[in-house]
Amino acid sequence: MRLTPMAWAERLLPSPLYGRARPHLARLEALFTGEEDRDGARRMALIVFAIRVFGAFLAYVSQVILARLMGGHEYGIFVVVWTLVVVFGIFAPFGFSSSVLRLIPECRARADHAGLNGVLLGSRLFGLASATAIALVGCVGITVFSGLITSYYVLPLYLGAVCLPLFTLGSIQDGIARAHDWTFDAMLPTFVWRPLAILVAMVLAVVLGAPATATTAGIAAIAATWGVAAVQTLRLRRRLKGVTEKAPPAFDFRGWLAISVPILLVEGFFQLITSADVIMVSFFRPPDEVAVYFAAARTLALAHFVYFAVRSATAHRYSRLYQAGDRDGLAALVADTARWTFWPTLAIALLLALAGPLLLSLFGPGFMAGYPILLVLLAGVLARASVGPVDALLTMAGEQNRCAAIYALTFALNVGLNLALIPLFGIMGAGLATASAMVFEAAALYHQAQARLDLHTFVWRRQAHERA
Repeated sequence: MRLTPMAWAERLLPSPLYGRARPHLARLEALFTGEEDRDGARRMALIVFAIRVFGAFLAYVSQVILARLMGGHEYGIFVVVWTLVVVFGIFAPFGFSSSVLRLIPECRARADHAGLNGVLLGSRLFGLASATAIALVGCVGITVFSGLITSYYVLPLYLGAVCLPLFTLGSIQDGIARAHDWTFDAMLPTFVWRPLAILVAMVLAVVLGAPATATTAGIAAIAATWGVAAVQTLRLRRRLKGVTEKAPPAFDFRGWLAISVPILLVEGFFQLITSADVIMVSFFRPPDEVAVYFAAARTLALAHFVYFAVRSATAHRYSRLYQAGDRDGLAALVADTARWTFWPTLAIALLLALAGPLLLSLFGPGFMAGYPILLVLLAGVLARASVGPVDALLTMAGEQNRCAAIYALTFALNVGLNLALIPLFGIMGAGLATASAMVFEAAALYHQAQARLDLHTFVWRRQAHERA
């Protein structure tokens, strides 16, 4: 017989102490063994959070090592190219990396085995084809317009294009794994194995005599991206055999795209909002200053991954509760996710405000200049965290068009402010522009959730509503 934490406590603790501890033990037991959606969401959020903590630590260490190994100029070139890979990697799947979180539960709810098999195969084939096409168009564009591109960016850009197809495949497979609650298969390849593989490949190349340049880093990124995606594909194929029925796949690309394209706009504009500043700084400032700004933004990611962890754990559960018509369950989960997102983010933000100078100094001389930018960007992250993953809520509830419109407006505001402020204030202008755009985004998404779904996602407003 399996002994639960409550059973162990009842055996070991004196009765008065056990009586006081029992409510807390009951919540702990529900966290680890409960079968309700809220319990599963908590478990998955904690697992994702733990992976993101470790992944963020690993990514941060790898970026520090790369910055010190390559120097500010070459590191700045690499981060611009890798940022472009990430941005195009969001657009290349045409939204399938997130729409599978909605399509897979819907197919399972209808027992549509043919449709499910079609989604599992078709989403990956479509993503690979579209990413390959984008990469080829990009290579042609680099060749045709090479005279307009600063020379030291040309070869790294070609290498970034080679990364794109398997980067895209990996993001779709992350979504498929998340839809099945296979958290480790969804998170480890992207946030642990790939950055670790890039770092190992780069260090090994330099040890063997290769120059510590952006070109060498690009080759290391290709090897890591393709290798990790191949291993993930084989593992996912084996696991899917145990949870799918044999049936000829049915491909409804028109119906899937009707759902995926609006989600593409949501995901794409979200990524542009978080990445446009790095790219736009590269238009106005030299690679050394791009590197300083990126170091501040990378340090900021340590706070932002709380939002990502909760979003990853709850998006498909929002869909499940909304499709089932369980409004009370959905409202309770929305309230929980707002708290899960904001308070840990606030705690991490305070720690970063204290430790920021030390963390930035690890990148090397001159990177301390990014500390004021870090403080400004933290304000934007806290604004986004205060409403929880409301963009996922709107998308899973069929309001993806409105969500996309908000992100489009936020992106336009971000670009406009960057264009106005970077020439005046340098990289600080980029920080002010991005933080202002995130505040606008949070306010607009909160308003739409209240107006369209009658759900209060703001952390304090929701708590007050529950007490009433």
